Amino acid sequence: MAKDIGHVRALLDRLMAPSLPAARREVAELLAYAQERGYGEAQMQPWDFAYWSERYRAEHFALSDEQLKPYFRLEACIDAVFGLATRLYGVQFVPRPDLPGYHPDVRVYDVQDADGRHLALFYADFFPRPGKRGGAWMTNFRELSAPGGVEQRPFVSIVTNFSKPGPDAPSLLTHDELTTFLHEFGHALHGMLAEGRYPSMTGTNVARDFVELPSQLMENWAFEPGYLRPFARHWQSGEPIPDALVERLVAARNYHAAYFQVRQLRFGLLDLAWHTLREAPADTAALEQQALAGCATLPDIPGSCISTAFSHIFSGGYSAGYYSYKWAEVLEADAFSLFQEKGIFSREAADAFRANILSRGSSEDEAVLYRRFRGHEPDPDALLKKLEII
Repeated sequence: MAKDIGHVRALLDRLMAPSLPAARREVAELLAYAQERGYGEAQMQPWDFAYWSERYRAEHFALSDEQLKPYFRLEACIDAVFGLATRLYGVQFVPRPDLPGYHPDVRVYDVQDADGRHLALFYADFFPRPGKRGGAWMTNFRELSAPGGVEQRPFVSIVTNFSKPGPDAPSLLTHDELTTFLHEFGHALHGMLAEGRYPSMTGTNVARDFVELPSQLMENWAFEPGYLRPFARHWQSGEPIPDALVERLVAARNYHAAYFQVRQLRFGLLDLAWHTLREAPADTAALEQQALAGCATLPDIPGSCISTAFSHIFSGGYSAGYYSYKWAEVLEADAFSLFQEKGIFSREAADAFRANILSRGSSEDEAVLYRRFRGHEPDPDALLKKLEII
């Protein structure tokens, strides 16, 4: 979507300008907190940051996975995630135990539109097992196509590694796992709601700086009290999640948001520095220092080098494209602001998103599709406001 390096630099600079001073304030506040508790350094050292950050979080937000997990029973989360898709897009998920999965744990669903039209088969692979890779992802087993003019709808899966139910307790998710579920399900919706003829131009086959829009958009509902409260109930007592716990969850969302934003922006700047070179650098460390001059939040570690461990941009497919993480965050923040304006369950907003984004793949330039959905260019201020930096 960015088209040229000028647009990429403009985005990174626009986000960096307010984020850097905010990040430095966050680090200064953490240093003061640590020094009050005996930390003897004049500056917060990189190897100490995570310890003091977590200690501050525990003290000020009083929030832990063990507090939240009892309220996020997997079966309730499945109903809530499917239910969100039904509420927004009218789609239904009909269990098909008669259809084989590729493992006994895999659940198969017939995905139907509001009018009963078959849209996709959806495979949910939730639990770990020997030989299964860790992490979470979405996969297309068969993408939308129309050979000979006969439509073949997609086969889509999401894969996670949630804890299996035990003899005395159901499968319980952390809030991060619920957010991951929503994220991967956003990718799945992009595949399942595709319309068109050619697999290379439908579903998730879009520009790299566009593909994370549907997934990151879905994450927002994990922090919406109006979405969480109806299904987040204690698995033993049935009591709804306490309002105070939801409030702390929402409050903690942007903890050190500016610091982590600057960290990502620095990676984007370093990526551009490498991939705009005309010849090999004489000194890698000097290249890094020049690329990242003036945007440090913590002291440099002498002898360290980011580039030698920066696998994303040398072997991970993000060469000259690391900026796309932030580009996609701007898109989703700006997109979700429409749901905030019209209501987080607005069918009007959802219909526009489905018609212009989810169903269209890359059948038109993604920038054109986004403008048609939102009515304007992506607004970086939407992300800065979401992160409470401005």
